[in-house]
Amino acid sequence: MKNVIFISPNFPTNYWQFCRELKNNGLNVLGIGDAHYDGLSGELRDSLNEYYRVDSLENYDEVYRAVAYFIFRYGRVDWLESNNEYWLERDAQLRTDFHITSGFQVDDIPRIKYKSKMKEFYERAGIPAARCHLVDGEEGCLAFIKEVGWPVVVKPDNGVGASDTHRLDGEADLRRFLENRRNVTYIMEEFVHAEVNSYDAIIDSKGEPIFETGNVTPMSIMDIVNNEDNSIYYIVKDLPADTRKAGRATVKSFGVKSRFVHFEFFRLTRDQKGMGKKGDVVALEVNMRPCGGFSPDMMNYANSTNVYKIWADMIAFDRSTLETGEHAFCAYAGRRDGKNFALDHETVLEKYGGHMKMVGRIPDVLAGAMGNQMYMATFTTKREMEAFYRDVLKQKARKKK
Repeated sequence: MKNVIFISPNFPTNYWQFCRELKNNGLNVLGIGDAHYDGLSGELRDSLNEYYRVDSLENYDEVYRAVAYFIFRYGRVDWLESNNEYWLERDAQLRTDFHITSGFQVDDIPRIKYKSKMKEFYERAGIPAARCHLVDGEEGCLAFIKEVGWPVVVKPDNGVGASDTHRLDGEADLRRFLENRRNVTYIMEEFVHAEVNSYDAIIDSKGEPIFETGNVTPMSIMDIVNNEDNSIYYIVKDLPADTRKAGRATVKSFGVKSRFVHFEFFRLTRDQKGMGKKGDVVALEVNMRPCGGFSPDMMNYANSTNVYKIWADMIAFDRSTLETGEHAFCAYAGRRDGKNFALDHETVLEKYGGHMKMVGRIPDVLAGAMGNQMYMATFTTKREMEAFYRDVLKQKARKKK
């Protein structure tokens, strides 16, 4: 029987389903987390063979001892995974220290976590990427900006999501950023006029996809976070051929095997010198884990399947035992608290109840990018989906004084 350690199985809250499908496939599922056992959901407790609580997942010594305990009790560990961006480096360190060879090791981290290192592998895949500069002083930044022009985007070279990401439109913005930046390495990139399209896939041990889909984010996540705006994105009904081609080339270039991945690309909304023509696919960044939040559930609804099961099948059998069914668009709308929406919550549910798949509040830790109140619904046509977005996000007109 294979032993699988799952790090932080209780967060995100939907990740217990990965554990359930592992256990249903006959694997020994061992959880390590910082939540008290009594605080775990009944579904998660039933999905684990054993759970080891640590005071803090940030404390490497504690987590190391937990892994050592499981090895002492159950023997060799075949897999160790969190499927969580925040713990990717921790996962790699544990695999390296305990000689668990079924995932990324410490030496793999630079190319999959540092945005500046990703550029080389995109180039190998033949996919254009935005020009970049590792932030130093004002003089070096201005020299780069002279080459690419304003605006530019700055973000941590090793960062998660859109946090601490800024658009700079002029020298005043640049000086303000340099004066207030944190003590981390930042990357500066030329601004790309585009929407974000993703390639989401589960890859087998030979580097071949056993499931593929993708999403579109019409709005900038950077703007959503920085401007405290509403959040929208959707899973596509059918993955475009150029996104599929770029995604598969990226898998090969980065040497991805036995993983659930979320690769982000720009789709240009206008011709851009040095990048391509309107509609072209351009590199953004790789994420060697599933798309965040409730995206796995959205993939299920859009493809009439179960990606938690497909991922667990990949680990247990190196293939999928499922087929996808009827396809649809799956739309996510995240409302921001404090806005005066034209339709109240009850009216939205009454009008779109037949399309709704999930409705609920978003945990505060995720609300920056996803909004506070979420609605998830499926639609056969893009026109229906666009009408849903208009209704859910429309705000009441301000009364004239």
